[in-house]
Amino acid sequence: MRLLFLGDVVGRSGRDALVRELPGLRAKLALDLVVVNGENASHGFGLAPDMARAFLAAGADVITLGNHAWDRREIIPYLEEERRVIRPINFPPGTPGQGAVVVEVPGNRRALVVNVMGRLFMDPLDDPFRAVQAELAKHKLGQTIQAAIIDVHAEATSEKQAFGHSFDGLVSLVVGTHTHVPTADHQILPGGTAYQTDAGMCGDYDSVIGMGKGGASLRFWRKMPGERLAPAEGEATLCGLFVETQDATGLARRAEPLRMGGRLSPIIPAA
Repeated sequence: MRLLFLGDVVGRSGRDALVRELPGLRAKLALDLVVVNGENASHGFGLAPDMARAFLAAGADVITLGNHAWDRREIIPYLEEERRVIRPINFPPGTPGQGAVVVEVPGNRRALVVNVMGRLFMDPLDDPFRAVQAELAKHKLGQTIQAAIIDVHAEATSEKQAFGHSFDGLVSLVVGTHTHVPTADHQILPGGTAYQTDAGMCGDYDSVIGMGKGGASLRFWRKMPGERLAPAEGEATLCGLFVETQDATGLARRAEPLRMGGRLSPIIPAA
C-alpha cells in the first residue's frame, strides 16, 4: 500500500496549496491512502466543515485534528456526520466524534487511522499510550487491516519517539504533528514501523510556525497580550511523509519525506 501523510494545514495558504496539489500527487505517486492533519486550517485555529469537505474532495481519505479541534464549534455536529474526520482518541468518554476510523482502500483492503494527543506541555487528557493500545487490540495488522497509521499530536519530541518505539511492529506508521517543523529523522524502526517525529506543516514557512512573524515574534519580546495571531499568507510548502507498506504484514518497506513548493528545499519521492 502507498500512503501519504501531510502535516498540519495552516490557514488559507496551506488550504489552497493542498487543494491545488493533492489530486496531482495522488496520481503521480499512485497513492492508495492520504491522511491530512487539518486542525490549523481555519485561520490557524480549528477546522470548518466546508474546509474539511474541500480536503476530502481533493483526495484526502482521512482528516485528523488536535488541540484546536473545538475552535470552530460548527465542527462538533459535523464530526458525527462525517466519520472520516477524527479527533484525538484520548479525549474523555462522551466527547463528540471518534478518535479512530477504518477506511476502505482500493484492492479490497482496509486501513486504520488513529489520532492521539500527547500530554507533555499539552492539555491533561487521558493516557495516550493506553488509549491507542486499546484501539489496536480491536484489529490485526496484516489480517483484518492492511495498514495502520497513528498521528501523534504532541509537543515533546521525547513523547513522540516513545510512541514510535512503543508501537514499533504493531502499526505501519507513527508520525508526529503539532510543532509544524519537519524533522530529519524519517526512518523505518527495527520492528518495521515507519516513523518521523514531526511531518511539518502545509503552510508558509516565512513565518513563526505558520503565523505572521511580526506579531508572533513580539510576543516573545514583550510577554504581553497583543493582536490576535493570523496565518502568514505567502506561498505554502506542503510537507509530509510518503510510506510504502507490504500488504502481507502491514509494515513499512519505504519511508521518504515530501516537501513541495514554497521556501523549503523540494523533495518529491520517486513514483
